[in-house]
Amino acid sequence: MMEKKDVYQIVTDRILALLDAGTVPWSKPWSTHTTLDAEGNPVQHQNLVSKKPYRGINPFLLDSTAMLKGYTSPYWVSYKQASLLGGNVKKGEKGNLVTFWKFLDEKNPKNPLKPGKIPFLRYYNIFNLDQTENIDVSKIPFLPVDTEGITFDPIPNCDAIIANFENKPSIKHQGNAAFYRESDDSVTMPERESFKGEPAYYTTIFHELGHSTGHESRCNRFDKSIGMAAFGSGSYSKEELIAEMTASMLSGIAGIIDETIEQSAAYIDAWRKKISKDPKLVVQAAGKAQKAVDCITGVKYTT
Repeated sequence: MMEKKDVYQIVTDRILALLDAGTVPWSKPWSTHTTLDAEGNPVQHQNLVSKKPYRGINPFLLDSTAMLKGYTSPYWVSYKQASLLGGNVKKGEKGNLVTFWKFLDEKNPKNPLKPGKIPFLRYYNIFNLDQTENIDVSKIPFLPVDTEGITFDPIPNCDAIIANFENKPSIKHQGNAAFYRESDDSVTMPERESFKGEPAYYTTIFHELGHSTGHESRCNRFDKSIGMAAFGSGSYSKEELIAEMTASMLSGIAGIIDETIEQSAAYIDAWRKKISKDPKLVVQAAGKAQKAVDCITGVKYTT
């Protein structure tokens, strides 16, 4: 295990060296889809009856809904479809919006035989399969991957860092996304068994705990007028750099840096490129990450 007094600079230097040399492509270190088709490919959001994947903005809407509400199924139905399948929507469940374009004929004064088309955006509500009950499983093309038998071996050094984080946010494991939510000061993680190895799990939860240090009760890093920055903005990109640098430093302290450093560098590089090519951004993020790590590990720091 690295000495904490050395890890900050060692990790920063290693990440900068990887950025200069070119980094490996980054991918999520956990299985984001728990349902696979016969060829082993992820099943995309689709209507259970028609089997047609949702298109346009709908996959984004459904991904966001699934992340926030913890849905794990890629299948969706209307209220009527659930009934036709012999099931029903659970009591109290609310529909989820999807959109579609409807085209109406418009008279063409120059050529009455060839009318034009006017697009109108329409919407309707659907329900995730997790919101239903009593639907015959034989009607479902593919079921979630069975994780029974997959083991997770905790890494004591990593668990100790999480356990010793005083005033930490609440942590829950559900769904297929990892995120920190400022509104209720909580970290949500996929199940441990869905990760591609134990180091990948710990680096991910370290990342989300890094975000949590921005809360006003900790390092007070977020803009008070807007909270955490909007996704895709420059401020959001900088926050991602800080969180991943925090994760890398904590991984160094825990002794798992060798298994995670390349993926972290690739992730950092992707966000850095959204802002600029300036390598100083990583160094600046490292400074804020040091304060985040001190907050998590209980070291007193000065602003």
